[in-house]
Amino acid sequence: MTDVSISATDRTPSAVSVDVVLPCLDEAAALPWVLERIPPGWRAIVVDNGSADGSADVARSLGATVVAESRRGFGAACHAGLLASDADIVCFCDCDASLDPGLLVPFVAQVAGGEADLVLGRRRPRGRGAWPAHARAGNLALARMLHRRTGLRLHDLGPMRAARRAALLSLGLTDRRSGYPLQMVVRAADAGWRVAEREVPYLPRTGKSKVTGTWRGTWQAVRDMRGVLAEPPQDKHDVLAEPPRDKHEVPAEPPRDRYEVPAEAPQDKHEVPVEAPREVAG
Repeated sequence: MTDVSISATDRTPSAVSVDVVLPCLDEAAALPWVLERIPPGWRAIVVDNGSADGSADVARSLGATVVAESRRGFGAACHAGLLASDADIVCFCDCDASLDPGLLVPFVAQVAGGEADLVLGRRRPRGRGAWPAHARAGNLALARMLHRRTGLRLHDLGPMRAARRAALLSLGLTDRRSGYPLQMVVRAADAGWRVAEREVPYLPRTGKSKVTGTWRGTWQAVRDMRGVLAEPPQDKHDVLAEPPRDKHEVPAEPPRDRYEVPAEAPQDKHEVPVEAPREVAG
């Protein structure tokens, strides 16, 4: 594990539950390195996005919760993990051994302590080939476009991040491909969230990138992200005030039958009580 000092104020409060969502497509070779670095007490949710190398079995054997998502796409996998989570705070991290999930501890501490609503990892490449020049240049251009669109000054839009689960659900994220991480930041900014960055080492990944490793993947990612940036700004009041309830959740009070008649009809505030006619003496 990369040696990173964590102060006492960066430690996760023991009362806070944390899940780490790990979108996975053919990452069997990297999973042992990644999963052994999940902080104690946190749950790893590996979302298998159609792997053919036995990634799901490897993840289960190492104690992770495995969720199958048949719809291909980085966003589809991330969102499936978010929906499967029941933790207070949800983290996201790549599953290719390029990022150490143990470094998410101070991210969670910032969110749990109320210092930020969304904390992003600012990648710092370590080692040759960790971050190709064309991918780094594209990321920088994207950060500049994001600034023009939202006013946020960020250096990186990488996959490593942490936020409260209920708040993430309230954003109503719809992108299911490469634009998902960007849409999260854009909608968070529209909602007035406090967004922070923390530096993290970025290591050479295990295997080939599904996005920036090919021209097709790079082109698809650029198209998805341009689509997100073209979305009109959301009004702060358009963001759901309360995340959608789970379909199995029982309401506190069952709805009344539409034919049910109340025991006593409510009195109009302007209604004057009618006095019964007095009997006239004969």
